[in-house]
Amino acid sequence: MASLAQQFTGLRCSPLSSSRFSVKPKQTQKVGAFASPIVSAVAISNAQTKDRLELKKMFEDAYERCRTAPMEGVSFTIEDFQNALEKYDFDSELGTKVKGTVFCTDANGALVDITAKSSAYLPVQEASIHRIKHVEEAGIVPGLREEFMIIGENEADDSLILSLRSIQYELAWERCRQLQAEDVVVKGKVVGANKGGVVAMVEGLRGFVPFSQISSKSTAEELLDKELPLKFVEVDEEQSRLVFSNRKAMADSQAQLGIGSVVIGTVQSLKPYGAFIDIGGINGLLHVSQISHDRVSDIATVLQPGDTLKVMILSHDRERGRVSLSTKKLEPTPGDMIRNPTLVFEKAEEMAQTFRQRIAQAEAMARADMLRFQPESGLTLSSDGILGPLTSDLPAEGLDLSDVPAADEVS
Repeated sequence: MASLAQQFTGLRCSPLSSSRFSVKPKQTQKVGAFASPIVSAVAISNAQTKDRLELKKMFEDAYERCRTAPMEGVSFTIEDFQNALEKYDFDSELGTKVKGTVFCTDANGALVDITAKSSAYLPVQEASIHRIKHVEEAGIVPGLREEFMIIGENEADDSLILSLRSIQYELAWERCRQLQAEDVVVKGKVVGANKGGVVAMVEGLRGFVPFSQISSKSTAEELLDKELPLKFVEVDEEQSRLVFSNRKAMADSQAQLGIGSVVIGTVQSLKPYGAFIDIGGINGLLHVSQISHDRVSDIATVLQPGDTLKVMILSHDRERGRVSLSTKKLEPTPGDMIRNPTLVFEKAEEMAQTFRQRIAQAEAMARADMLRFQPESGLTLSSDGILGPLTSDLPAEGLDLSDVPAADEVS
């Protein structure tokens, strides 16, 4: 027994353990773990390949359509594209007029969108024919769409320089030519003077008024900042020459001062005996007795220098240059000029018409009386109250003046 034990003692056997029995299951588990990703990768690869093929086919179809029928299914044609280009294309030559929209202003001017490759700039000195300090004074604000003139180019960024002033000058010269053709009287403000005359502003342009063409004897200093009635003598845009005459304007104004006509005037000064009123460059006297039917003890309580009012022409002495005025004749009721002058001015034309009718009626009665007492004069009175030579339609029994209405009191 012992010897048998010794024989087995020399044998070496691997110890039994659980690891030896678990080898196969572990190998089987690893095989299963690697099999699942391989199947997924094959599926993904097939899907991507299919997508690539479909995308490739789509591009090939698109390329074929572009090659064979590039405009198929497109509503925007080449002609439309060319028209769109022409719509936003413009001539950038100097002097060209373009439409633009102001989108930004600053202290020096304004940026304008004229649909060019870059924005254009309007300097403040080119924003108006008048002198301004900021473009907003000329109404230049963001959103304004206007026509501008190209006058230059900024070499730094190739942007265009615009002007409104140049366009306004063209319009001003055109307006002056029109006014000269119509031979109208305009107002001009005296802004300067030299040895030969004064400089007046009309329609934004500076014109010259020679002293020989000024009706008053005022000095240049006295005329400064005052408005004068003027007529055009010469309008020459090419030579930038604009000449006016105050004498011609005054002559026309005086010719229009008919007795009984209503004119607008400005109170120049007050005196104890009345007020001097400027009526279109002519000084007229509104005597204190012609202000109102009610007594006016102090003119300053009714009128003040600078007041604008309507007056009626009572008389006009052209030789002596004197014009007599009245507001008394324009009163709807006595005393209105003191209590309610606004009503007097509203009813001025109506009251003046009534006054003229009274005058005409009184003159007609005077003519009728002359015929009544001097039938041998050989004159007859027409239905309009006009004296004329005796006509064959005069009744043999003479004129019947019994139906002539009585004249109203002429005050």
